[in-house]
Amino acid sequence: MRKYFGTDGIRRIANTELTPEFALRVAKAGACVLSKHAKHAPTILIGRDTRLSGCLLESAMTAGFLSYGANVKLLGVIPTPAVAYLTRKLGADAGVVISASHNTFEFNGIKYFSNKGTKIPDELEEEIEGILDSEKINTLTAPHHEIGVSEIRTDLEEDYINFFVDIFKDRLNAKNTQEFVVGLDTANGATSCIAEKVFTKLGIKYKIINNNPNGININENCGSTHLEALKKLVIENNLSLGIAYDGDGDRCLAVDEKGNTIDGDTILAIISDKYKKEGKLKNNTLVATVMSNLGLNKYCLEQGMNIKQTKVGDRYVLEEMLKNDYNLGGEQSGHIIFLDYNPTGDGILTSLMLIETILNKNVTASEAASIITIYPQVLVNAKVESDKKLDYQKDKIILDEIEKLENSEDIGRILIRPSGTEPLVRVMIEGKDEDYIKQKATELAKLIEERLQ
Repeated sequence: MRKYFGTDGIRRIANTELTPEFALRVAKAGACVLSKHAKHAPTILIGRDTRLSGCLLESAMTAGFLSYGANVKLLGVIPTPAVAYLTRKLGADAGVVISASHNTFEFNGIKYFSNKGTKIPDELEEEIEGILDSEKINTLTAPHHEIGVSEIRTDLEEDYINFFVDIFKDRLNAKNTQEFVVGLDTANGATSCIAEKVFTKLGIKYKIINNNPNGININENCGSTHLEALKKLVIENNLSLGIAYDGDGDRCLAVDEKGNTIDGDTILAIISDKYKKEGKLKNNTLVATVMSNLGLNKYCLEQGMNIKQTKVGDRYVLEEMLKNDYNLGGEQSGHIIFLDYNPTGDGILTSLMLIETILNKNVTASEAASIITIYPQVLVNAKVESDKKLDYQKDKIILDEIEKLENSEDIGRILIRPSGTEPLVRVMIEGKDEDYIKQKATELAKLIEERLQ
């Protein structure tokens, strides 16, 4: 088990667990691993979200990179997928995002991207960890005449905006958007300014909320993890669709015109239907994770599509897509990867694909979502210490209770999973009776907490 990296980079409480001193060391180790085959001074892009600690950690990582001898381009506040896109487009050696995604402001994190714009694989993260905990870290210092230089490149935001305009300008202008109005919730995060610019350039009408970041309100009762405000906006203003991004902009969830949630599984069904009918679904296969709803499996079976399921984490979805030449995959949480366009989840891209599909079908959002039946699924978190997250696998009382639930006719599926980013064990149960499965999930989570104290 890795010591620092989880399923989505390093994530800790900023300035206590994730200190500037530690961030500087992560920068040196990362630059060493990701540019070890380069025959030039490496160039690394840094982007961040809106949380208060972003500037602190950006400065520390910049110092680490420059000290190693790498050059840095500072992108400022920008979505995670923009860093992936720009890293590849500019031919940079690596990219870094300083963000804790959907977590509240006191957390922050560090995500590395390779020169191909993909999140780095587990083995490279392990190699970085090995350097962090060795004496080698103290040798990663450039001579005085080879210290790197940094430059502010917030202007590159325009390249990312044009990425969407180039894809959709003709495809959306040909459709009737006059009566179609979208509600946007940018989670007071990295999409707060950029989403408006994209939708304006594409001529999509919108009403926007939670787009005034102050450093501490990122993801606070808003965005893809808190859809209540968006649902209210959609219903009260008779909007056609609601779109919610998370703090760093790599996720997208939606709300139909009636205020019902359209989650990542439903988005995958809607888009895969479009892809299949257009002959664009590579190898007739959709990639999802083990957390995907049972309804998505049944939908694929009914449509004659294959579905491949991976471990939880969009990095594992991507690995499967790259390995077997698939081009559409994602997670229930709203990480959707359109590999023909960008090798990472992209909230804005996902929302535009969804809008295009709904307009192309000339149906309401609720009608578009009706192609899939989502089974009741509850997720309850058991709070445990990070070093005990795997201990449930060795506890006979917990295992006996899990087996008992798995054999129940009232439960369709049960999945126990340690969180890759937080001190939690996640208990997911699917079944026909939502109240019943919620009760059982709560009881099991409580048992895990009690047994693993």
